[in-house]
Amino acid sequence: MKIINPATEEIINDIAEDNATSIGKKFLELKAAQPSWAKTPLTNRIEVLQKFAALLKANIEPLAAVLTSEVGKPLQQSRNEINGACARIEWLTCNAAKYLSDETMVEQPGLTERIAYEPLGVVANISAWNYPYLVGVNVFVPALLAGNAVMYKPSEFSSLTGLEIEKLLKEAGVPASVFHVAIGAREVGELLLNTSFDGYFFTGSYKTGKYIYERVAAKMVPCQCELGGKDPLYVADDVADIKSVAAGTADGAFYNNGQSCCAVERIYVHEKIYDAYVDEFVNEVKSWKQGKPTEAGIYLGPLSRKDQLNVLQAQVDDAVKKGANILTGGKPVDGKGYFFQPTVLVNVNHTMEIMREESFGPVIGIMKVKDDAEAMALMKDTAYGLTAAVYSQNQKRAEDILQQINAGTGYWNCCDRVSAAVPWSGRNHSGFGATLSHAGLRAFTKPKAYHLRG
Repeated sequence: MKIINPATEEIINDIAEDNATSIGKKFLELKAAQPSWAKTPLTNRIEVLQKFAALLKANIEPLAAVLTSEVGKPLQQSRNEINGACARIEWLTCNAAKYLSDETMVEQPGLTERIAYEPLGVVANISAWNYPYLVGVNVFVPALLAGNAVMYKPSEFSSLTGLEIEKLLKEAGVPASVFHVAIGAREVGELLLNTSFDGYFFTGSYKTGKYIYERVAAKMVPCQCELGGKDPLYVADDVADIKSVAAGTADGAFYNNGQSCCAVERIYVHEKIYDAYVDEFVNEVKSWKQGKPTEAGIYLGPLSRKDQLNVLQAQVDDAVKKGANILTGGKPVDGKGYFFQPTVLVNVNHTMEIMREESFGPVIGIMKVKDDAEAMALMKDTAYGLTAAVYSQNQKRAEDILQQINAGTGYWNCCDRVSAAVPWSGRNHSGFGATLSHAGLRAFTKPKAYHLRG
């Protein structure tokens, strides 16, 4: 399998893919090793994962360089991702004992009722390329803490990073046969779906998540899908600093080139401040530098996948055909690399793909609304349900809107944010299940009830 640098289109590596034989061998090794890992004291498992975080920090520069070379994100954003992963590991390891230890629910003379949180067994983690450290840590760290063995399939677009993760986990003390990496594209994913794992945890698109869910349903094992979004954001007329809000929300839309499931994907602005907001938003976007992600000061690198250039161009063309205006950007950048100009469209509406289908790139539509009711109706007009954001000086006003939107996460005066302390979950086409928080730790367990008389 050829690894291509999306900034230069050069082949930077050529690595062997797994096949049915190697996947079968790795699975049997995981199955044999898992019981011993489950019996390892939780305190020891915690220490191992904390050492893994320390190794990530100690090797951040070479790890960031590898990540940037195959995914294309600017070096500073690669460093930010690794540091963010370490922060999540810290929360998960510091809270693992609290949420994974047995709980006594009833203690009375002659009767004890207790819950034990047992590991699922051997789980498959089919992961994503846009934030391989962050979305990986969301799954394989709590899975390992809970006593599971893990088959980790990084995306074919972040395979080198997946191999670095495996190397450092084992250096940290995860036994050799408790964590294995599956290298390859769709064919290898199919092999995992044909294997008898005790749980499947997928991060990626709605289309692929739906396919995986249907394929494994007959196995009657847990299947969690963290999928995409068409995340709405509303800017109310009472915001105090329009320039600051425009800059912050532009970053929420374009950070990591918009290649985030929780990136702002559509913006609604109250008509009283619409013109001022759009002017400041466009000024912010035009101030960014786009170029080789290894250069200092670059905010926008290339897209990670060449095919996405056509997806974005089709969305822009569809919008313009239906009456939208381009204020900046609108097409791929000439030359080598998968670069697309940061693009802002206005005069958009919900007949346009750019306001309905996930873009996953540096494009955004901004729509004028007359009041909160219109904004809320448009925010709710979607098949997705990952995040929603409201900017306003009035917290009650914002929460009244957010409470009526069927999304897993609500933001007031912030956006594009994930915290390890609270669940990360989607609804409808954005998936189901939860990672992070106590819910994410227990997602990798089977509760067993004990009724003990005596």
